[in-house]
Amino acid sequence: MGVQRSSSPLDRLLADPSRRARVTHVEHVPARPGRSAAWPTWAPELLVGRLAAAGIEAPWKHQVTAAEHARAGRSVILATGTASGKSLGYLLPAVAAIYDEDAAGTVLYLAPTKALAADQVRALRALRLTRLRAAAYDGDTPRDERTWIRQNANYVLTNPDMLHRSLLPGHARWASFLRRLRYVIVDEAHGYRGVFGSHVAQVLRRLRRVCARYGAEPTFVLASATTSEPAAAASRLVGVPVVAVDDDASPRGPATFALWEPPLTELRGERGAPVRRTATAEAAALLADLVVEDVQTLAFVRSRRGAESVALGAKRALAEAAPELAAQVAAYRAGYLPEERRALEESLRSRTLVGLASTNALELGVDVSGLDAVLVCGWPGTRASLWQQAGRAGRAGQDSLTVLVARDDPLDTFLVHHPRAIFGTPVEATVLDPDNPYVLEPHLCAAAAELPLTAADTELFGPTAAALLPDLVRRGLLRHRPTGWYWTRRERATDLADIRGAGGEPIQVVESGTGRLLGTVDEASAHTTVHEGAVYLHQGESFVVQTLDLDDAVALVSAAEPDYSTTARDVTDIRIVEPLRSASWGAATLNFGTVEVTRQVVAYQMRRVQTGEMVGEKPLDLPPRTLRTRAVWWTLAQPHVEALGDLDVAGAAHAAEHASIGLLPLFATCDRWDIGGVSTALHPDTGLLTVFVYDGHEGGAGFAERGYEDAAEWLHATRDAIASCECMSGCPSCIQSPKCGNGNEPLDKVGALDLLAELLRHAPTPPDQTGSRQGTAPH
Repeated sequence: MGVQRSSSPLDRLLADPSRRARVTHVEHVPARPGRSAAWPTWAPELLVGRLAAAGIEAPWKHQVTAAEHARAGRSVILATGTASGKSLGYLLPAVAAIYDEDAAGTVLYLAPTKALAADQVRALRALRLTRLRAAAYDGDTPRDERTWIRQNANYVLTNPDMLHRSLLPGHARWASFLRRLRYVIVDEAHGYRGVFGSHVAQVLRRLRRVCARYGAEPTFVLASATTSEPAAAASRLVGVPVVAVDDDASPRGPATFALWEPPLTELRGERGAPVRRTATAEAAALLADLVVEDVQTLAFVRSRRGAESVALGAKRALAEAAPELAAQVAAYRAGYLPEERRALEESLRSRTLVGLASTNALELGVDVSGLDAVLVCGWPGTRASLWQQAGRAGRAGQDSLTVLVARDDPLDTFLVHHPRAIFGTPVEATVLDPDNPYVLEPHLCAAAAELPLTAADTELFGPTAAALLPDLVRRGLLRHRPTGWYWTRRERATDLADIRGAGGEPIQVVESGTGRLLGTVDEASAHTTVHEGAVYLHQGESFVVQTLDLDDAVALVSAAEPDYSTTARDVTDIRIVEPLRSASWGAATLNFGTVEVTRQVVAYQMRRVQTGEMVGEKPLDLPPRTLRTRAVWWTLAQPHVEALGDLDVAGAAHAAEHASIGLLPLFATCDRWDIGGVSTALHPDTGLLTVFVYDGHEGGAGFAERGYEDAAEWLHATRDAIASCECMSGCPSCIQSPKCGNGNEPLDKVGALDLLAELLRHAPTPPDQTGSRQGTAPH
């Protein structure tokens, strides 16, 4: 495990000898010196002077390389580590364009969140450049300020939602700004993946089309965390060729990265499986201990409820051990009111808060410097996201600690026992599919409302655009005239495209006794998170949902302190609509295509907070939902299933499905909550044993397709993960799923191993998952 530095944060966490066995691996990443470069000759002297006054004597080499590309009119993506100074790479050409004496330009900056844009505005105004008129244009901007921004600002900071709903539909009011638009900056570009990324890709194509109307052809400058194939991903996002700059020349302090597996408890869960201490309970204890040591720590938790649970657990631990420190811990997540989020951000900067449990809302580039440690509670879905979160510590150059706390989950267990899969493997490529018809159709309508579509425009929107137009005309969404396609309806065309994939009006969570608005939940998540009886957490307070009114988009809750959490249970049916690709593996067949999934939440389970022990289940009456999406599925010929002998076929297929869903995020840029699965011993559409894994987004998101492309490697890793688990008959670390609609019944661990071995008998031989790939931690 390497030599530990004395009195490091990790040493302090391991002062209790019982904890040492929980650390499965420690990776030491050495410090790295910086490589500087000369300022570009074209950089405005005033900007260089202001930066020098702020302590930036010289830029890093990657900053100048990216700036030179942008200055030459080449779209570029700067894909380097957290805190590597990516903002200077786009600031240099942007300010130079604004200070251009011959043709003063404008700049449009896009951030995925309002918080990040507001943070950038603060940094720009701190430069005190009189010609630089920077302003945030988002949903919180007052109406009177919006007019001033359109007429006067030359550096506008907004988000894709505002670009989609306001700026593009009202482009005539932005004519002066768009006519002079030189640069479009796309910050945190790695976050534009899946369905959201596909929507943003089409919004950017609409932007390019509107700019062309005013004679502008802006250069795109993208900033991203380290990612595989950054140029290809960026080009797919913006629709133009992009150059990649990914050689990080910034300095970094030394870092320690620990993989941590919570211990088994005395309890037994479903099917007698051992119950491991939950990752949230373990993270809460670690957070409390670090706060006691005055180690400023950010704990990243995958869900809103999880973030609240970690903060609440840490507060309770501190209330017993050091009551005066309990107020130094809080939670941070989406769904809070804007003023609450801003106050928390400022408290973290000023170190009033020493411990903060957050969803990935703080993974992005809000400038929170000086953090000492990061806890990552559960695999965050991708290596890129893991390194982005880890990079929040050590931002001031000091030693830093990151601890990945494994959940009781097949992928988490696999990773903490196979560290090469984290530290020896490159980060993933960003997956998005702008040609998804469910994404593209509404944007064609929005584009037609902005400017009538012409045949020449179809090439801009991708190869499937021309084929979709006749159907949009047939459905009355567009009208075809000799001069093009027109939007003729009264409603706003932009209402057709829900770019965040939230799927309807957000559900307001209201305290019934006081009428206080606690927050919001997107409509698509309401069935599973604010159903009747659900436990809802907000800023350390717990509530129980009394009623969920989907028609009025309101969930009424009352304060309570239950000792359990709730998890929704659902039933799923799947129908094959259209097979698109297939491959033969001897008696097995691998397929990819379009499916229709019908899913209904039918009950919820209650589990003890500290142990995960099941304490009861109650039925629910909620309407079913239907999803047309893409899936990868495999079948096995009946004689080969029968040859396996006395096999619980349904239990074996079900276990293989669960484990494969758990391992797919290792190969596709997703997490298990982005995907779903169905398995059956005899599916009506195939007449064979069939296991499906599908994208949980309308039209598909590219995850199942990546599973099809990497199927041999993915399914070999699935079998290895089941085989290496020390349990006898299956547990959450291998074949049990936290979101199984059937209560993890039936499951057959031994049968799954036999079934997968037969499936893979004639499959291509994959490279060694844990050792043969080359790469290093993108520190």
